[in-house]
Amino acid sequence: MAETYTKEQLNNLGQEELVQIVLSMQSGFEALQKSYENLDHTMQLMLEQLSDANRRRFGRSSERLEVNGQLSFDELGAEYAVFNEAEVLFDLDDEEETKPRGRKKKGKREEDLKELPVKPIFHSMSEEELKDFFGDEEYKQLPDEIQKRYVYKPAEVYVEEHHVEVYSGKKSERMVKAKHPKWLLKGSMVSPSLAAGIMNGKYTNAVPLYRLETNFQNNGVNITRKSMAEWVIKIGERYLSLLYDRLHECLLNIPILQADETPVLVNKDGRFAGSKSYMWVYRSGAYDVSHPIILYEYQKTRKVDHPREFLKDFSGVCVTDGYQVYHTLENEREDLTVAGCWAHARRRFDEALKALPKEKRKGCVADTALKMIKAIYKANDALDGMSDKERLEKRQSVIKPLVEAYFAWIKENQPLVLKNSKTDTGIKYSINQEKYLKTFLEYPNVPMDNNAAEQSIKNFCVGKKNWIFCDTVSGANASAIIYSIVETAKANGLRPFYYLQHVLTVLPEHMDDTDYKFIDDLLPWSENLPEECKKSPKSTK
Repeated sequence: MAETYTKEQLNNLGQEELVQIVLSMQSGFEALQKSYENLDHTMQLMLEQLSDANRRRFGRSSERLEVNGQLSFDELGAEYAVFNEAEVLFDLDDEEETKPRGRKKKGKREEDLKELPVKPIFHSMSEEELKDFFGDEEYKQLPDEIQKRYVYKPAEVYVEEHHVEVYSGKKSERMVKAKHPKWLLKGSMVSPSLAAGIMNGKYTNAVPLYRLETNFQNNGVNITRKSMAEWVIKIGERYLSLLYDRLHECLLNIPILQADETPVLVNKDGRFAGSKSYMWVYRSGAYDVSHPIILYEYQKTRKVDHPREFLKDFSGVCVTDGYQVYHTLENEREDLTVAGCWAHARRRFDEALKALPKEKRKGCVADTALKMIKAIYKANDALDGMSDKERLEKRQSVIKPLVEAYFAWIKENQPLVLKNSKTDTGIKYSINQEKYLKTFLEYPNVPMDNNAAEQSIKNFCVGKKNWIFCDTVSGANASAIIYSIVETAKANGLRPFYYLQHVLTVLPEHMDDTDYKFIDDLLPWSENLPEECKKSPKSTK
């Protein structure tokens, strides 16, 4: 406890003793001030974390940046005037215009119905009914009043009983059978259409097998989830893996890829319960819309070995979210370049801004950083439709100065923000990823962000939320294969059920082939696919 003095005691002290007391008090005050600053710093971080937790639990997940008034960068100083120049060039303040609701397009209903079969049903009147109504008055028949309505029929399941004629020589006893389709799984009741229906239910519509089992039972069909799981795994391994491998070869020939990963639980993988496994996704770049490919790969860990093996024959640019394993790969190889994700850089400032009280948001560092990133996005979006040469020239002449100014500004303002706050975390992320966030400037077709890969992962996560976990490693591998086929089919404008049915009808007929060139006719962009596999132009929008 600090020593206290009375007025009389202080009057009796010498000058040197008084100086020592004052110095001691000054030292104590400085320690108290430092302790207060540390406490205030901790309190600020706690309040920010509490606000962020409440937002995550109760708030909207949208990351849209609301800008009130003009998006001006005058307050940043002359060295950042490049942002105001971009505002003039690309009209950065204009939000996407909401188109006024116009009149209903004439003929839309006919357009919607033209792909569906129509069953006419005629309602007529007898001569007696007409005479009762009109009496002796003469009458004439007018054009029919036509009303249309959709009719829904539940899934129809029936048994195909194949009778294959068999003949034997009376002397030689040689046997011959009539031509018939090859069975998917010998001794099994599964057909291409049933397998396609089960896979479409689980991997397109995210319906777990136990719900599919219930649906079948409600329609009087006894197909257990155990049987369905066994069929899915065997068909995935035996047949669809061939198509998956060919898609993998095609993917590695594309110069720009995007990659991401997400946790998945696998019950029986030889480890402790609850151990995390991962579903990796590799897809063609967002600018490559001619033949998009989306492939999933199951792995037990998140180690660098997995992308190293999957991408060993790839040469080009890989867009990622900043995960270190890809940087390790880039350091190992001369033919691999890694590009960063501006959406991840933006997301950290978005979280920082939303964690602040509303009255403190406008003009803060996170707010200004978000506006800068928005300006870069707007300028890049304005290049859509340009040739590769023109886009690259504009990225160098217009967007590069914006990016350089952004990094100069965040480095200048980093000392001004609360250490370890969300804004500080956002600045550190951008600075640490600076090399990778600038990669897109050197290429015309490298996207600014990894949103396309994230969207592909999201489709998997929607299903994962419903079925929660994979039971076995074989099941996880089969799921990776089938998700790859389904998502790639959807990306190429195909109808997953009809595409799977066609693939599973053709593949068994070629299992004895030594030349697998026939698989090219099954690729999702093949012109040889049946018309029923393809969506109408309207439904692909």
